[in-house]
Amino acid sequence: MGLIEKLEETNNMVCPWWLCYSFDNPLRRIFHKPEPLLAPWLKPGMTAVDIGCGMGYFTVGLARLTGPGGRVIAVDLQQQMLDVLQRRARRAGVADRIVLHRCQKDSLGVGGPADFVLTFWMAHEVPDKPRFFGEIFSLLKTGGQLLLVEPKFHVTLKSLERTLAVCRETGFGLQEEPTIALSRAYLMRK
Repeated sequence: MGLIEKLEETNNMVCPWWLCYSFDNPLRRIFHKPEPLLAPWLKPGMTAVDIGCGMGYFTVGLARLTGPGGRVIAVDLQQQMLDVLQRRARRAGVADRIVLHRCQKDSLGVGGPADFVLTFWMAHEVPDKPRFFGEIFSLLKTGGQLLLVEPKFHVTLKSLERTLAVCRETGFGLQEEPTIALSRAYLMRK
């Protein structure tokens, strides 16, 4: 892909795959260690969905936490992200627990039921939030949880409040606001 195509891709709302290497790297573990961060909400045998999984930074951790009897559905719009994730999952020895799913711009296309859904630093990229959160609500089991995490440095509080209003209108109830570095986070229950 040439520079012009990369710049055009950057103008879309979705973070381009090639830019993810800048924040999906070992230094990020200083702020976001996947297993300790997600452990409070996951148990072995659960089904988790990582929406906007990118290159699998959190997906591999989710797969470790859900264990051999669990399953993680890794959802992304870009095939390049899923390809990198597949290689990382094989190296980590958890590829058999991860289902790769390429979604469409207007539909996740993921069936449930799921116990837990993670949207980490990606919901601000979604143009149709009522449809998006409606799909998440539909795929969660009754009592299932959604962890919505958005970056403080990129998403305004006003924008995030609109997103939370959509979540409430969809039927989600706010459980807690966990502390996650560089982020605003909301744990919601169906």
